[in-house]
Amino acid sequence: MKKLSLLFFVFVLFTAVSSMAQTVTGRVVSEGDNEPLPGVAVLEKGTNYGAATDFDGSYTFTLQKSEGAILVFSFMGYETLEVAVSGRSTIDVVLKSNNIAVDEVVVTALGIRRESKTLTYSSQEVSGEEMMKARDINFMSGLSGKTAGLEIRKSSSGAGGSTRTVLRGSKSVNSVSDPLYVIDGIPMVNNKGDQGGMWGGSDEGDGLSQLNPDDIESISVLKGATASILYGSQGANGVIIITTKKGKEGATTVSFNSSAVFERVSTTPGLQFSYGADGGTDESWSYTKGNYESDYVDDFFETGYNLINTVSVSSGNQKMSTYFSYGNTGAGGVVPNNSYQKHNITFKQSAKMLDDKLTLTSNVMLTSERSKNRPGTGYYLNPLTGLYLFPRNGATPLSDSSLGLQQFSYFKDNYQYFLASRNMNWQEWHTESDNQSNPYWLINKQPKEDLTQRVIASLTLDYQITDKLKFQARGSYDYANKTFEQKYYAGGNTVNISENGRWEYKKYTDKQLYTDGIFTYQNEFGDLTLSALAGASYQESVYGDGLSVDNGTNNLLYPNEFYFQNVPDNVAINSIYGGKVIKEGVFGSLQLGYKDLLFLDLSGRNDWSSTLALTGNESYFYPAVGLTGILSQMVTMPDFISFAKVRASASQVNNEVPWGLIQVNHSINASGSVNRNTVKPFTDAKPEQLVTWELGTDWRFFGGRLGLDFTYYHIVSTNQALSKTLSGSKQDNYYTSEYFNAGEIVNNGVEIIVNATPVKTTKFSWSSSLNFSKNNNKVVELYPDDPSKYIDLGSSEGYYNRIYTGGSIGDIYGIQFSRNDDGQIILDESSGKPLKTSSASPIYMGNLEPDFSLGWNNSFDCKRFTLSFLVNAKIGGKAFSQTESILDGYGVSQRTADARDKGYVEINGIQGTTAVTQIDPQLYYSTVGGRNGIAEAYVYDRTNVRLTQMALTYDVDVKSLGLPLQAASFSLVGSNLFFLYKKAPFDPELSMSTNLGSQSLDSFNVPATRTYGFNLKFTF
Repeated sequence: MKKLSLLFFVFVLFTAVSSMAQTVTGRVVSEGDNEPLPGVAVLEKGTNYGAATDFDGSYTFTLQKSEGAILVFSFMGYETLEVAVSGRSTIDVVLKSNNIAVDEVVVTALGIRRESKTLTYSSQEVSGEEMMKARDINFMSGLSGKTAGLEIRKSSSGAGGSTRTVLRGSKSVNSVSDPLYVIDGIPMVNNKGDQGGMWGGSDEGDGLSQLNPDDIESISVLKGATASILYGSQGANGVIIITTKKGKEGATTVSFNSSAVFERVSTTPGLQFSYGADGGTDESWSYTKGNYESDYVDDFFETGYNLINTVSVSSGNQKMSTYFSYGNTGAGGVVPNNSYQKHNITFKQSAKMLDDKLTLTSNVMLTSERSKNRPGTGYYLNPLTGLYLFPRNGATPLSDSSLGLQQFSYFKDNYQYFLASRNMNWQEWHTESDNQSNPYWLINKQPKEDLTQRVIASLTLDYQITDKLKFQARGSYDYANKTFEQKYYAGGNTVNISENGRWEYKKYTDKQLYTDGIFTYQNEFGDLTLSALAGASYQESVYGDGLSVDNGTNNLLYPNEFYFQNVPDNVAINSIYGGKVIKEGVFGSLQLGYKDLLFLDLSGRNDWSSTLALTGNESYFYPAVGLTGILSQMVTMPDFISFAKVRASASQVNNEVPWGLIQVNHSINASGSVNRNTVKPFTDAKPEQLVTWELGTDWRFFGGRLGLDFTYYHIVSTNQALSKTLSGSKQDNYYTSEYFNAGEIVNNGVEIIVNATPVKTTKFSWSSSLNFSKNNNKVVELYPDDPSKYIDLGSSEGYYNRIYTGGSIGDIYGIQFSRNDDGQIILDESSGKPLKTSSASPIYMGNLEPDFSLGWNNSFDCKRFTLSFLVNAKIGGKAFSQTESILDGYGVSQRTADARDKGYVEINGIQGTTAVTQIDPQLYYSTVGGRNGIAEAYVYDRTNVRLTQMALTYDVDVKSLGLPLQAASFSLVGSNLFFLYKKAPFDPELSMSTNLGSQSLDSFNVPATRTYGFNLKFTF
């Protein structure tokens, strides 16, 4: 009996010990970035038993074998890994990518990571390292050409300038169709300040410029509404998700990244210095050649510099991780006295509690950004007008006519003189023309400073309720304090400045509070997999809350005293307010998978927007559906096909109307009376609606060495908020216009992405990718009752940007040559001048958007060297230059000198009944060029092909050299190095402004630049 009891005890003990040894836990992460991999299959080799990792990459597994057990970890896009248990109870593994597909796990809406094979829509991801290869201060420029369907226009204002980003075409006449920018799953504010125009002004930057590019881990581009529907109407134009770096498990690492990049003007207008002025005019229309000063234009522009330094510290363990960084950016522009300074501090921390069920993550990003004397555009108060138009043989100073003709160098050294009658310095120049000033007076006596101080703080709580169910709560606060000030000293151009000077001052805040709560659930039911989420969000935004003042040409009380108490009584100090918008939403999505080969997505969201309050339409719902099939798992494919899938999706997104259209807003003017609002409240407003259809397919060949992704999309935008004038009989309560819902805009296009690794050996590899995109924009309807009515997006002297029914957004119209039926230019019978069409009926001249875009990215790796380059191409489209028109009118362009050398301009003209083939250069160019000339002559083909980026990197072998470093690299970098092909006399990819109607326009923009420099990176 005792023996039996002893045997029973030993059996129970052995069983208990065996049971204890059968449980294995661990975590699965990806190689390189140590990101958790959800959905990894964990199988015990030789059995049918398995498990899957959860949202955090963790798993728990009960072994069936007590001895010799082997776990098999498999996940699409990664190499299968077998690990012997060997008695261990905790096994953490790192999976390596097998390169069958790029970015198999991507960040999607709300920061959720999903396998790319399951996506029913188009998405691309670019790493932070890839994006910053050329070390451009404006990190969005690093995406140009690397993502299909993404059009990026950079302002010509230099460092800290704003960017216009459009995914799949312009969809609205009320906005620029910018995508939503998201940081770690939470929407961020990207408000733009004022923009320059044809007559002057400067870019005031945007929110993107305040981020530190070195903090970015990756950027995911969600292109269509189906991809971004969970963000609501603010994601209607697509979403760009910025994932920032975080602390990683392991020993503490310190990284230092330093770059010095120099900037030089690469494309200036073709100017002549052979012919001067004649007869005391300011225009250089002499026909007698001379030897005149010619270096002053090139000498005006300086060598700019961009210095970017970032130090970061990362540490962590299984319970806690920390990331800290400090970044300093300093830049000097190519225009004298232009500088830019930015400081960034980032602190990100994550901690696990309650047996790892609760994870708290906090992130604080602080920015101080200061820009001085940011270059402007347009005619007025722009140093480039006086620089380019100065008479080539010299000019007589206004201060002392007895000095006679003086070369430009005199005005550079004497940009001011003492005016005894005013007891102060005054501008020295040769003309009082409204569009010219001494360039050196402008850069020294009209200082401008923009200052932004910003904090973005967020807190995320993740609670793993069960192995299948998780709850996440997030909150963020985005606050920016912005100040813009420009002082115009007395003595400047009196067309724009009072005799006592001018003061422009603006200070306001942008605030956004965002919070959401999301439940996510994941489970398997035999052959079915289920992923679901449901949540709600609250967002409150207050923009442009502050004050402004501008005395214009009204005299300050005392000269050159720039304070509020010096503002005259007839100038109002304005309270400004961009509006308050509250948006509440509930949302949900469901993904069903069948045998890991068929996936169905269902999503929906309902929003309540304060901008539609009192209309009865403040609540609106929109759905999305998508289906993906993995063909390579459905049928047997030839061996050379590694992966194949097809996808289709459809969605409807509604977008609220802009703030301020429904409630009546009156204002008080400087005299104390009320300026009444003349726009009738839009009390029956409906939200704008976008319906998107998308079809796509993704193929990978030869083990991932070649990949092809094709997408077709069709987007219909309706219910635009349009304005119309009220007839006299309908006017009441001072209302002269009203808004109504109408209009239909259609965008359709294709995107093709080709990825290839043509060569791959142990010592050398070449990877290449090609991005192609083509978008067709069509305005099907605007005003149903009047098809001839148009929307004016902007105009200049002879140039118009208009939207007509049947046209496209970006269409340009202008004054053209008058021609007869045979195409001959009609000349005035008495003067012989070319005649032009009426300005009352401008004629269509083309569209500013390209016909299609290409980006070709390459990387060559040979041992420790990496050479990469990017070629971008924009094919088709038009660009317009007011600069070239005025240069011709003043006789300072090289083409006017060439014509004088030749003695005539060739023309296919007719004067009366006489054919004319030659015309006097001055007669021709003074008619065609100048202000209010013939715009047709200054419309150019936008086509251009350029070497956008190049970088040569050497990874130092720190171990063999015995250096106390983990890693080190040195890079030579460059951007916009040269054009392979260009027809326009300026860079058509630089925008005068980033507004809807100002792309590819040149009005004395700062010329295009190229950069070159080096980058050092050390990791300790």
